[in-house]
Amino acid sequence: MDILYLLIPLSVVLALAIVAGLAWAVWRGQFESLDAEGERILHHD
Repeated sequence: MDILYLLIPLSVVLALAIVAGLAWAVWRGQFESLDAEGERILHHD
């Protein structure tokens, strides 16, 4: 039972870190143009 006092806050912190990382990626424009990034590798300069 005592381990729950450690695991529950750690899981909440981990979930918040994941949500913060996803929000950061969205705000930085990582998901704006997925097709263009897929085609970029095909065009060699």
